[in-house]
Amino acid sequence: MRITPLDFLDIFIVAVGLYKGMQLIRGTRATALLKGLAVLFAASVLARAFSLRTVSWILEQSTTVILVALPVVFYPELRRALEQLGRGQLFRAFTAVQKEEHERAIATIVSVTSKLRQRRVGALIAVERETGLQEYAETGITLDAQLSDELLANVFEPNSPLHDGAVIIRQGRMAAAACFLPLTETLLDSQLGTRHRAAVGLSEQTDALVVVVSEETGVVSLAVGGRIHRYLNENRLRDQLEHYWENKAENPFWQRRGAR
Repeated sequence: MRITPLDFLDIFIVAVGLYKGMQLIRGTRATALLKGLAVLFAASVLARAFSLRTVSWILEQSTTVILVALPVVFYPELRRALEQLGRGQLFRAFTAVQKEEHERAIATIVSVTSKLRQRRVGALIAVERETGLQEYAETGITLDAQLSDELLANVFEPNSPLHDGAVIIRQGRMAAAACFLPLTETLLDSQLGTRHRAAVGLSEQTDALVVVVSEETGVVSLAVGGRIHRYLNENRLRDQLEHYWENKAENPFWQRRGAR
């Protein structure tokens, strides 16, 4: 069999496509679903090897149903991929933001939360890392606006249309506001309200960094990996945001969960 330069090009294109596909779903719940499909495939191979006809038939039927359901299950990922393809961004790092943008976003969050804390204005800010937050952004109002102190502070002004809900920050921009986040089922301190439950809930399901300003006490907290860090001043909040952003692989959720 003769191998031509076109064969190498063909293999290269497929490899790049697979790599970008893995980047797209890395850190999302789709990864766990793919692992489940791999287990089913391995079980099907073993069942055929040992001539387990009933088990093989059940697995074949299950696989058919799953393949039909895949477009529904992977809808957020497929939609995001098509949107990025249309914007010419498919071959960029999907959640990679320039260091300068990171620093500017962190500085803005710290500055705004400090001002809101002094006035005891409630706030809920989710910073996207590796896991995409598009499904939560779609529950709110799409902004796709440049992040700034004035805009972020105005969003949380009492009685403003976007006051309730969370702001989602993606790649140094305000992706959406007034977003609904999943509430944790973990028992928290009785002093912690709905904002804190939403912050912990999102951090349990994703690797997002979620900043909360309590409307009652003005206390600033950070939820990450299913844990909540409270009573943060400007310096501590900045240090923790920088620490967790630079150490994206760190996932406290796998440690013992709790509040501190």
